Amino acid sequence: MKTGLHVPPIVETPATPEAGGVWHGRWASEADTEAFARQLAACPALAHATLALHGDLGAGKTTLVRHLLRALGVRGRIKSPTYAVVEPHSATNCPLMAPGEPLPIWHFDFYRFNDPREWEDAGFRELFATPGLKLVEWPERAGDFLPVIDLDIHIQPGDMTHTTPSDAEPDEARQVRMSARTATGRRLMSHMTP
Repeated sequence: MKTGLHVPPIVETPATPEAGGVWHGRWASEADTEAFARQLAACPALAHATLALHGDLGAGKTTLVRHLLRALGVRGRIKSPTYAVVEPHSATNCPLMAPGEPLPIWHFDFYRFNDPREWEDAGFRELFATPGLKLVEWPERAGDFLPVIDLDIHIQPGDMTHTTPSDAEPDEARQVRMSARTATGRRLMSHMTP
C-alpha cells in the first residue's frame, strides 16, 4: 500500500483469504455478556486488534464494550461514543501489557455517518495507524475506508425463553456470532470457549 509522507500507514493485521472460523454463542443474561468480555480480555492478541461490533440499536454492543473495558482495567466513566464518534480510553494495570504500560483503546461509533468519506475527513486514519485496541460499532457506515477488521462480532436479541432460567430476563438473551478475518481474529476466536 502506498501512502503519502504525511499519512502514516494503518496498523493492521493483513487480511487472509479464507481467514476462516465462525463461533456461535448464546448469552442468557448480562452476566453471560460480562463473562464473555472477561474471557476475550484474557487473550493477548486483543491488545492490538480491531473488532467490529454489529447489531441493531439496543442489541448490546456498547454493553459488551463496557464489560470488556472494565475487564481490561479501564476505570472511571465509560460513555457511549454515539455523539462524539470516538471515545479514547487507557487501560492501566491491563493484564495484557507489561507492568506500568497502559493499553490505548479507541471506541468508535459510526452510526451518525451519512457518507463513508466522513471517516477519512474525521482523521481516523491516524488513530488506526497507532498501536492499541480499536472497537468499532456500525463499521458498515465507514464503508471501504475502514482498515481490515480482525474479528466481527454480531449480536442480536434472541428468544431463548425455553432455555432461560426463571430468574433471568428474557429480553437480556442474545445470540452471538463471531467470524475471523485475519490470523489475529483466529487467535481471538480460538481463545473463546463455546
